[in-house]
Amino acid sequence: MIIRHYLVEPGSKVVLKAFDPDETGDYKKTDQGKDKAKAETAKLIARMAGLQERLYANATRSLLIVLQGMDTSGKDGTIRNVMSGVNPQGCKVVAFKTPTKDDLAHDFLWRVHREVPPKGHIGIFNRSHYEDVLITRVHGLVSDKVVKQRINQIKEFEELLYENGTVILKVFLHISKEEQKERLETRIADPEKRWKWNSGDLEERKFWDGYMKAFEDVISTTSTKNAPWYVVPANRKWYRNLVVADRVVDALDDLKLKTPPAPEGVNFATLRIV
Repeated sequence: MIIRHYLVEPGSKVVLKAFDPDETGDYKKTDQGKDKAKAETAKLIARMAGLQERLYANATRSLLIVLQGMDTSGKDGTIRNVMSGVNPQGCKVVAFKTPTKDDLAHDFLWRVHREVPPKGHIGIFNRSHYEDVLITRVHGLVSDKVVKQRINQIKEFEELLYENGTVILKVFLHISKEEQKERLETRIADPEKRWKWNSGDLEERKFWDGYMKAFEDVISTTSTKNAPWYVVPANRKWYRNLVVADRVVDALDDLKLKTPPAPEGVNFATLRIV
């Protein structure tokens, strides 16, 4: 249970500086340590495939994975690597961008609730309903009163999902400001990565301290028993993948789902296909 170490206990006060984004646990920052972590990740991904099949076959529960983090923290890479072994038929990724005119005509959770995974499925939010209490707060788009109101509504919303069969896994991919700088510079230098470039990332980088404070407050107030947060070190991509894969497998394993029984009235011992 690698990731248990990164669990934010309900009611605790999060100070992100206390979490080392460059941490790699028991895995040394060497080629040998990296290879060992990758091998463990591959085993977890293979196990995840079987657990997802049980989830899909039972169709009684669902799993919602919420990924949050600063620009370049690795949300896309986490999805691409960790979820590489699951059946796309039972998994959907949703990226929440700037609300549309139609979105703004409804409450802020309207567009989110529509994308919650149905029973039997895994849903992945690349950014999420938390943007409405992060970017809006940092840029002063809403008042503190509205932020507090939305945080309470988010907690009630997540409790509603849990009570109706959705397991919620919330992950904050924690990178350092220095690591973000390197990743942004890589996008500039590598022609194959320039398509990811967004000048807005530089503007948001100026608000780094504000975002750290907002994340600390949000994670502290919304990490609950039924919808906990995990602060995952994400400077080292190979360790990030291992930790997230470990938590996804653990969440699916905790459901203790078994393969559904075969249809009644069928004698498979004598059944012949002609």
